[in-house]
Amino acid sequence: MKKILSIVIALVVLGVIAALALILVPFKPSPANESLPADWKAEAGRGEYVMRAGDCMACHTAKGGEPLAGGNAIESPMGKIWASNITPDKETGIGNWTLDQFRAAMVDGIGGHGQQLYPAMPYENYRYMKEGDLRALFDYLQTEVKPVKNEVQATSLSFPFNMRFGIRAWNWLALSGDADFKPMTGDDQQIRGQYLVEGAGHCAACHSPRTTFMAQDGTRLGDASFLTGGMVDGWTAPDLRSKDARIQKWSTEEVAAYLAAGRNVHAVANGEMALVVEHSLQYMSDADLNAMAVFLKSMDGQAVEKGAEQIATKGPRSTPIAKADEAGQATSKLLTSATPEMPLGARLYLDNCAACHFVSGKGAPEIFPELQGNAMVLGKDAGPLLSVILKGASSPATERRPMHLVMQGYADRLNDEEVAELANFLRTGWGNQASKVSASDVAKQRKKAVTADAH
Repeated sequence: MKKILSIVIALVVLGVIAALALILVPFKPSPANESLPADWKAEAGRGEYVMRAGDCMACHTAKGGEPLAGGNAIESPMGKIWASNITPDKETGIGNWTLDQFRAAMVDGIGGHGQQLYPAMPYENYRYMKEGDLRALFDYLQTEVKPVKNEVQATSLSFPFNMRFGIRAWNWLALSGDADFKPMTGDDQQIRGQYLVEGAGHCAACHSPRTTFMAQDGTRLGDASFLTGGMVDGWTAPDLRSKDARIQKWSTEEVAAYLAAGRNVHAVANGEMALVVEHSLQYMSDADLNAMAVFLKSMDGQAVEKGAEQIATKGPRSTPIAKADEAGQATSKLLTSATPEMPLGARLYLDNCAACHFVSGKGAPEIFPELQGNAMVLGKDAGPLLSVILKGASSPATERRPMHLVMQGYADRLNDEEVAELANFLRTGWGNQASKVSASDVAKQRKKAVTADAH
């Protein structure tokens, strides 16, 4: 008994010492990863471009609020995290920050007052950005953005997540390696694409799975789980890397078009990806979009074509509707026959979906996405598919594709059993193979949707 008590006391003492170390041991910030002259200045426009590449606007701008003035609530497994004001206002923004403080926030997750930032801020990824881009972004935020006085609501999470010093221990687990970019063996285009995907684009924040400690399980190319798929705020972020990943079956030009406009002949962006296209990717150059597409298609040594010089060109165009392929012939024939013996799921599809997605399941190129092989339709977690059926979805208008696409929701039209039958038809039609969902699964998703709308 005494021995057990001694062990318990020793563990408590060690815990106290560790906690004191986390609180009291001075933080040592990561140094700049490039040596630049003190009077170095970025070329005109670079800072704003980095801001767009980093998708700062999407998180730091509240709905109806001033650009970058914060106040946007970011949902996380820990609770709501309120995005900060990053305009140069000296009282409520970052107007009094130094470059060193800004770098510490971007690279180490340390705020201007020395506080640990919650990892809703993707410093796990931004730490791979080069010093030149960080300085260009800092200069843009300080000198070109309008200062906005906006006192953002303080983030208040439940215990133990409200104890920010614990994030320092989390960082020891999450931040692997130096705060520096490690280029692949490839040409300049591949390396540029890798840099954008790993760093400013922070693609792994959504498209890599999470560890037990909610860190990104793979932030760079050398990590085995990098870009193998994840979940974010109830949306599936599909696998981008494996040989069976949907985009690995697209051409480089099709991948780049999806990044540029949120749509191509196969798919239409919705959910979180639609926001990325709206606030970030549509503003990037054709050269950089091509570089990202080439990297995504060749990151594990695959041979890949370079893609079109101009991406998602504007203007009227005619794109033929794809017919059912061999895998989809049986489903297409079933839907075309429209017999009284047709299963309920198929009948529901004809009544509600076929006008846009067609009996072939191929959809209308760049307007209504394919359902055959669709990553959301086939997802292990059917929640996102059920959510779209119930609530609908939308895709943003972009300069290259100005039409704002909206799909209606069917929560008021279909009951739980009918939604389940429709979802199961989608997940098994045209050669699709995915597990079945039940009416109770739909009921849970419907309840989530009602709760989310209430907030």
